[in-house]
Amino acid sequence: MSAAARAARGTEGVSAFERLRIGSHLSTAGSLRAAIDEAVGYRFGAVQIFTRNQRQWVTKPLEKDEIADFAAARKGTALEDSSRIVSHNSYLINLASPDEEALAKSLACERAELERCEALGVAVSVAHPGAHMNGLGGAPRKPADPNDLDGEPSADELAGLKRIAKAIDRLHAELKGYRVRIALETTTGSGTNLGYAFHHLGRIRGMVKAPERIGYCIDTCHVFAAGYEVSTPAKARATLERFDAEAGLAHVVAMHVNDSEAAFASRKDRHAHIGEGQCGEAWFKAVLAAPELATVPKVLETEKGNATDGRPWDAVNADRLAALAPRAKS
Repeated sequence: MSAAARAARGTEGVSAFERLRIGSHLSTAGSLRAAIDEAVGYRFGAVQIFTRNQRQWVTKPLEKDEIADFAAARKGTALEDSSRIVSHNSYLINLASPDEEALAKSLACERAELERCEALGVAVSVAHPGAHMNGLGGAPRKPADPNDLDGEPSADELAGLKRIAKAIDRLHAELKGYRVRIALETTTGSGTNLGYAFHHLGRIRGMVKAPERIGYCIDTCHVFAAGYEVSTPAKARATLERFDAEAGLAHVVAMHVNDSEAAFASRKDRHAHIGEGQCGEAWFKAVLAAPELATVPKVLETEKGNATDGRPWDAVNADRLAALAPRAKS
């Protein structure tokens, strides 16, 4: 067990990671329960998984023994709480696509992901909102063009946001009674990707017919690279307050806690180890101190392997995060 986890143990043996709901995206290679077993070994308080090969459109249905084995691995651990388990959908999915065939494939793939999450008892499925692909023929942005975080969406962007809401409505209609929630993720704004502005997420939630069935995922790297100021405690807290005003912190159901290798407002998605990128401590401290995010799973998506001291990077990064959190009251 890491030093941070040992230091935060209480009388009931709760690790800092469990208390703060810190975890990582872990591999399900070999079996779905492999990620749970690894997370429990770290005493993590959250975990993110791919429930399937995210590079393929179609996958075979879950077997009953896979579902039972996944449940057995969680039993008696912090991860028995389904709100601590997060899936990430396939990167192939684009619910904003203006192409009917591509959108149909995306809908089928997203539906399969939600069905798998529901069967496994996974509460949250993170999804990138989608890319509008200049569907109305508007001029594409240059890579160096900054995000307009304050202005109204362009015609292409608004059309894309409407397609996302319509797609989500269709999924909700087809999957009545499902408990798993889609968590729309903040993005850097690369290419024609939507979700770089907080109000994009708020607009989508405002357009869907069952807004209670969707939530948000804040990625610390993406927010920084999109151009939101987080360099000081005051600016970092102001950014969270802006998210609250434009989308709603109460609807955040997952977080990706990553540092950024790329520069501020670069619109580049390059994750770095905690403390080795350009986000700055103030941003992570603000996230960990925010009472609105206290019960939200905080998942690392940083590079695997071992640090120079021989420890796994997941343990090192989790330790670094835990050290930035306010001290637990005795």
